[in-house]
Amino acid sequence: MSANRRVHALAEQVREFRPAHVAVADASAALPADGVVWHRGPDAVADLARLDGVDVVVNAVVGAAGLAPTLAALEEGKRVALANKESLVAGGDLVLGVAERTGGEIVPIDSEHSAILQCLAGCDRATVRRIVLTASGGPFRGRSADELADVRPADALRHPTWEMGAKITIDSATLANKALEVIEAHVLYGLEYDRIEAVVHPQSIIHSFVEFVDGSVLAQVGDPTMEIPILYALTWPDRIEDRCLQGYDPVASSPLTFEPIDEAAFPMFGVGVGAGRRGGVATAAFNAANEIAVAAFLEERCRFHDMADIVAGAIDFVGSGVPSSIDDVVRADEAARAYASESLASLRNG
Repeated sequence: MSANRRVHALAEQVREFRPAHVAVADASAALPADGVVWHRGPDAVADLARLDGVDVVVNAVVGAAGLAPTLAALEEGKRVALANKESLVAGGDLVLGVAERTGGEIVPIDSEHSAILQCLAGCDRATVRRIVLTASGGPFRGRSADELADVRPADALRHPTWEMGAKITIDSATLANKALEVIEAHVLYGLEYDRIEAVVHPQSIIHSFVEFVDGSVLAQVGDPTMEIPILYALTWPDRIEDRCLQGYDPVASSPLTFEPIDEAAFPMFGVGVGAGRRGGVATAAFNAANEIAVAAFLEERCRFHDMADIVAGAIDFVGSGVPSSIDDVVRADEAARAYASESLASLRNG
């Protein structure tokens, strides 16, 4: 098990589940003496991912920090059950290259990408016409750009469907999260961006669609719980019974509705997909600058729509060079963060 810096909360889980090894990224953390092997420091999570005897690494680290443990696990030929979409957004070609070289596996945990994986089971990828991702629309679905001008962090953190951490909840509010998932789908499934779409589906019951060349459409349907995609990532390609979950009730979940994404009200979606189309380190810049912008919004140092402008500027500044190593990705990440931070300083001074 691992955490960033919340040692006390982690220690409670350690006492309950008694893992053999535990990692804390905070190098200064005071660790309990409880008979468990504790690791700490910036490389501790990656070290955990390399351990002998580990078959599956569940990576749910927030942000670009998840790239290193993903690469570490794949270097050892392990399966990575991936909830850290930023690994593929920031370093997609590097991640795929390592997996191909070592025989490591990437199985997505994101509900949308788990849905696609399940719909593609037994299908020839050449028969896929397009993928359609679904988005809840977040807490501001239906609002215009003008109506979003003065929203506050507390408003953005009230997600109507999912209970998540602060960063991903803000990403859902701006639809940056859906742009990250479009990029992730491009990397995972090798489809051009013109064949990857997204629609707003506020009930979060249909998790994605796959349309085939003959016009057939498959969808994965279920209540909005992460238990199903997590379990599937651990057991893929097999399935085991989960007796704790109630069966899906189609009547109770009706009606199901769909809407187009309003890119005028939520420009971050277009900014992110545009970064994906540019390719190279542009996606790493998008991810990094977005992390800085989200943190600033949560601290009320910028407005809701300032975030998209800050991120777009950082992408233009960094460009789209092709990374040949993780160092190239790190440099792009750092440059985007520096640009975004300077943009925020200009906002405060202006």
